[in-house]
Parts: sequence; C-alpha cells; structure tokens
Amino acid sequence: MATVKPQLIESQLNFPSCPATDPTLNYRPVIGIVSHPGDGASGRLNNASDVSYIAASYVKFAEMAGARVIPLIYTEPPEILNQKLNLVNGIIFTGGRTKEGLYFEVVKGIFKKVMEKNDAGEHFPLLAICLGFELLTMIISKDNNILEEFSASHQASTVQFVENIKFEGTVFGRFPPVLLKKMSTHCLVMQNHRFGISPERLQENKDLCSFFRILTTSVDRKNKIYVSSVQAQRYPITALQWHPEKNVFEWGSSQIPHTEDAIQVTQHVANYFVSEARKSSNKPATNKVLDNLIYNYSPSYAGKVRGSFEEVYLFTPRPTLSSL
Repeated sequence: MATVKPQLIESQLNFPSCPATDPTLNYRPVIGIVSHPGDGASGRLNNASDVSYIAASYVKFAEMAGARVIPLIYTEPPEILNQKLNLVNGIIFTGGRTKEGLYFEVVKGIFKKVMEKNDAGEHFPLLAICLGFELLTMIISKDNNILEEFSASHQASTVQFVENIKFEGTVFGRFPPVLLKKMSTHCLVMQNHRFGISPERLQENKDLCSFFRILTTSVDRKNKIYVSSVQAQRYPITALQWHPEKNVFEWGSSQIPHTEDAIQVTQHVANYFVSEARKSSNKPATNKVLDNLIYNYSPSYAGKVRGSFEEVYLFTPRPTLSSL
C-alpha cells in the first residue's frame, strides 16, 4: 500500500523568526526570601534555639512565575546579608509569628535597604505576606503596638475592594474581571493571623496613610473589618494579610481553598511580583548567584510530623556557602 506524504503548507516550510525580547527587562530574576526563627514544626524537626526556616511554598511560589530564590538567613552576619541583597531582584517577607528581637531588626534593616535601592533608581520590589505585612505596619508607623487583634486564624475568606479602586499598576492589575468579582463573593484567599490593622487605624496614622493605599479589606469571624491588601504609593511594595502561596502548595488546613479560581489567584499574584522583579537591572555574576541559590539546600518534609507546612528549608548558623 502506497504511503501518502503529508502536504505542508507554505508557512510551515519556513522557520518563523521569534520576536526579540524586551531589552529593558531581566529574564533571569532572583528573589530573596528572609528566613524565620524556628523550624516551622514546633521543634519536631529541629529544636535548636538558633535554627530558622523558609516554608518551601514561598520558594515554589516564586519559581512558578519564573524566578529563582536565594535564602536570606536572618542569623547570618550583616555583611553577608548585605552582599546577598546585591544578588537579588526583589524580596519576600513571609508569614510567621516573631515580631521582636534580632529577626525584627533584620527585617527592619532589609526594608531600609529596599527603600534605599528604589530611591537610588533601582526598581526593587517587595512582597510582604501576613506577618510581613504586620512588620511593615510596625516599621513604617514607628509604633510597635499599632496592631490590633482579630479572629482570622485558619479562615478562608473573601476580599472586598475599596470603592473606586484603580487596579492598574497594582497586584490586581492583570486579574481577569470575572476573577476579581469572584474574590469578593467566594472564599478564594487563606487568612491565618491573630493580628492586623483596621482601615480606621491605618488612615489615622499619617505615616501609614501617606505610604500605603488600601486595596482590599476582609472580615474576621467576629465581623471585625481589617485591611487585607495594600500597595505603596511611590514604591513597588505590596503587602497582603492573606497567603497567596498556600492555595497551590499547602495542604495542612481544610480551610485552604484549592479550587481552580483559588489557584488562579495564586498564579496571578506570583506573576505580578516576578514581573516587577524583571524590571530590576541588577545582573550580578552568575557564579555568585549559583553559589547562593536555595538549590544548595534540601527541604525537609514537615507535613508528616504535623508541621505548619508541607515542606521547609532549615538553616542553622554556619559559614556561608559562597565566597562572597
């Protein structure tokens, strides 16, 4: 039986030329994630007093949008942390509990560096999640007692957008309109916090209201309203009281939404943040980046020991991996 050769149309006979990428963007962005005190599993993985961790969900969150991660281990010497900051194109402050001591001071110092880099003309984004939001509130207001108590632990919730909000240039700027509408009617975000700030208290503080604009609010179990999303007025800084990373990568709570819409929320937040990091012109030496990437560490399975996360990266003080 004779075989029939497929006929190729003319356009298939010529290899298409790919359009050039935008030369102003950095297509190899690296995100610095600050470690948090403890092991993320109440000592069941490592109960050393000097251990710190990064939940792997934050790492995967950055990776899903096309970035790599360098851990900023908060117990490292300041000179090492400062040099690592020169290897990254953006920062994530994670959730957690600690609001004092060395950790607070390190976060405060890194925030100062973020501001300095942006003031010097480098586009250097920051995404602060849950505790990260709370710490920024304390730092910017210069008031360590400004936070209020809320009942929003392990709670899936909606977000309510402020009236006449302009989405362009914000974390919600590229969300499909139908998804934005669903976020106000469906529980698509995960809250897990005991502290936060009400819209009234934020607006009453001149430092906070001049720095941030409120994007969304949410309601806790006692019907108390708190600020759930803010964007800096003049800096590429976004703070979310909710956890965008959990919808895709965490399974320890039945309240974490895993619907397709919830997954899209995570994807859009990650894409927004990494797209901001691509605007950074910082392109350090490849060997320095490779020596410090999170790939030099292995995650530990925490979900099996009833930890707060599925996987965590654990760090104990030791000589740095790189020759910074």
